[in-house]
Amino acid sequence: MKHLALAATLSLATATGAFAQQAVTYAFDGSFEDAAFGVESAIVGRGLVIDFTSHVGEMLERTREDVGGGEMLFEAADIYLFCSAVVSREVMEADPMNIANCPYGIFVTEADGNVEVGYRVMPEPSMAPVQDLLDEIAREAAGQ
Repeated sequence: MKHLALAATLSLATATGAFAQQAVTYAFDGSFEDAAFGVESAIVGRGLVIDFTSHVGEMLERTREDVGGGEMLFEAADIYLFCSAVVSREVMEADPMNIANCPYGIFVTEADGNVEVGYRVMPEPSMAPVQDLLDEIAREAAGQ
Protein backbone atom coordinates (compact mmCIF):
# COMPACT_ATOMS: atom_id res chain seq x y z
CA MET A 1 0.00 0.00 0.00
CA LYS A 2 2.83 2.38 0.84
CA HIS A 3 4.37 1.69 -2.57
CA LEU A 4 1.13 2.63 -4.33
CA ALA A 5 0.90 5.89 -2.39
CA LEU A 6 4.53 6.67 -3.19
CA ALA A 7 4.03 5.88 -6.86
CA ALA A 8 0.94 8.09 -6.99
CA THR A 9 2.81 10.90 -5.27
CA LEU A 10 5.77 10.61 -7.64
CA SER A 11 3.47 10.53 -10.66
CA LEU A 12 1.64 13.63 -9.48
CA ALA A 13 4.88 15.41 -8.65
CA THR A 14 6.33 14.60 -12.06
CA ALA A 15 3.15 15.64 -13.83
CA THR A 16 3.06 18.97 -12.01
CA GLY A 17 6.75 19.65 -12.55
CA ALA A 18 7.68 19.45 -8.86
CA PHE A 19 11.06 17.99 -9.77
CA ALA A 20 11.72 20.48 -12.55
CA GLN A 21 13.66 22.99 -10.47
CA GLN A 22 16.50 21.66 -8.33
CA ALA A 23 18.16 24.97 -7.47
CA VAL A 24 17.56 28.69 -7.39
CA THR A 25 20.45 30.81 -8.65
CA TYR A 26 21.23 34.51 -8.82
CA ALA A 27 23.81 36.02 -11.15
CA PHE A 28 26.63 37.88 -9.42
CA ASP A 29 28.30 40.81 -11.14
CA GLY A 30 31.84 40.38 -9.88
CA SER A 31 34.49 37.81 -9.04
CA PHE A 32 34.02 34.40 -7.49
CA GLU A 33 36.02 35.57 -4.48
CA ASP A 34 33.73 38.57 -3.97
CA ALA A 35 30.63 36.37 -4.22
CA ALA A 36 32.11 33.90 -1.73
CA PHE A 37 32.86 36.76 0.66
CA GLY A 38 29.29 37.99 0.20
CA VAL A 39 27.90 34.57 1.12
CA GLU A 40 30.13 34.28 4.17
CA SER A 41 29.17 37.80 5.29
CA ALA A 42 25.43 37.21 4.76
CA ILE A 43 25.51 34.00 6.81
CA VAL A 44 27.69 35.31 9.64
CA GLY A 45 25.84 38.63 9.64
CA ARG A 46 22.72 36.78 10.75
CA GLY A 47 24.55 35.38 13.76
CA LEU A 48 24.94 31.97 12.11
CA VAL A 49 28.09 29.86 11.99
CA ILE A 50 29.50 28.29 8.83
CA ASP A 51 30.11 24.69 9.86
CA PHE A 52 31.96 23.62 6.73
CA THR A 53 32.99 24.89 3.33
CA SER A 54 32.96 22.20 0.66
CA HIS A 55 35.36 22.94 -2.19
CA VAL A 56 33.40 20.97 -4.78
CA GLY A 57 35.02 22.65 -7.78
CA GLU A 58 38.52 21.72 -6.61
CA MET A 59 37.44 18.12 -5.95
CA LEU A 60 35.82 17.77 -9.37
CA GLU A 61 38.92 19.08 -11.13
CA ARG A 62 41.34 17.06 -8.99
CA THR A 63 39.48 13.80 -9.72
CA ARG A 64 38.42 14.52 -13.32
CA GLU A 65 40.91 12.20 -15.01
CA ASP A 66 40.62 9.51 -12.31
CA VAL A 67 36.88 9.11 -12.90
CA GLY A 68 36.99 9.48 -16.67
CA GLY A 69 35.49 12.94 -16.65
CA GLY A 70 35.56 15.10 -19.73
CA GLU A 71 35.21 18.82 -19.54
CA MET A 72 35.98 21.15 -16.66
CA LEU A 73 32.59 21.86 -15.06
CA PHE A 74 33.48 24.91 -12.95
CA GLU A 75 36.37 27.30 -12.73
CA ALA A 76 35.45 27.45 -9.03
CA ALA A 77 32.61 26.07 -6.90
CA ASP A 78 32.14 26.10 -3.13
CA ILE A 79 29.22 25.20 -0.86
CA TYR A 80 28.84 26.88 2.52
CA LEU A 81 27.07 24.67 5.08
CA PHE A 82 25.40 26.14 8.13
CA CYS A 83 22.37 25.77 10.37
CA SER A 84 19.97 28.04 12.21
CA ALA A 85 18.71 26.82 15.58
CA VAL A 86 15.57 28.95 15.29
CA VAL A 87 14.61 27.93 11.76
CA SER A 88 15.66 24.30 12.27
CA ARG A 89 13.51 24.04 15.39
CA GLU A 90 10.55 25.47 13.48
CA VAL A 91 10.79 23.10 10.51
CA MET A 92 11.57 20.04 12.63
CA GLU A 93 8.64 20.71 14.93
CA ALA A 94 6.50 20.73 11.79
CA ASP A 95 8.10 17.45 10.66
CA PRO A 96 10.96 15.81 12.58
CA MET A 97 12.16 14.15 9.35
CA ASN A 98 13.20 17.58 8.09
CA ILE A 99 16.40 16.74 9.93
CA ALA A 100 17.43 15.15 6.63
CA ASN A 101 17.78 18.65 5.13
CA CYS A 102 20.12 20.03 7.79
CA PRO A 103 22.69 21.55 7.48
CA TYR A 104 21.61 23.99 4.79
CA GLY A 105 23.84 25.10 1.96
CA ILE A 106 24.47 28.13 -0.19
CA PHE A 107 26.72 27.61 -3.20
CA VAL A 108 28.86 29.89 -5.31
CA THR A 109 29.92 28.80 -8.78
CA GLU A 110 31.93 30.19 -11.63
CA ALA A 111 31.49 28.62 -15.05
CA ASP A 112 32.37 30.15 -18.39
CA GLY A 113 33.18 33.39 -16.59
CA ASN A 114 29.70 33.64 -15.04
CA VAL A 115 29.43 33.73 -11.25
CA GLU A 116 26.24 32.59 -9.52
CA VAL A 117 25.01 32.27 -5.96
CA GLY A 118 22.30 29.73 -5.20
CA TYR A 119 20.73 27.06 -3.08
CA ARG A 120 18.91 23.74 -3.39
CA VAL A 121 15.12 23.80 -3.66
CA MET A 122 13.29 21.96 -0.88
CA PRO A 123 9.66 21.98 -2.05
CA GLU A 124 8.10 20.45 1.06
CA PRO A 125 5.70 23.03 2.56
CA SER A 126 7.18 22.49 6.03
CA MET A 127 10.57 23.63 4.67
CA ALA A 128 9.29 27.07 3.60
CA PRO A 129 11.06 28.88 6.48
CA VAL A 130 14.38 27.38 5.36
CA GLN A 131 13.70 28.33 1.74
CA ASP A 132 12.97 31.89 2.85
CA LEU A 133 16.23 32.06 4.82
CA LEU A 134 18.27 30.63 1.95
CA ASP A 135 16.69 33.02 -0.51
CA GLU A 136 17.40 36.04 1.73
CA ILE A 137 21.04 35.02 2.11
CA ALA A 138 21.54 34.24 -1.60
CA ARG A 139 19.92 37.51 -2.70
CA GLU A 140 21.95 39.55 -0.25
CA ALA A 141 25.18 37.85 -1.29
CA ALA A 142 24.36 38.37 -5.00
CA GLY A 143 23.49 42.01 -4.40
CA GLN A 144 19.85 41.61 -5.39
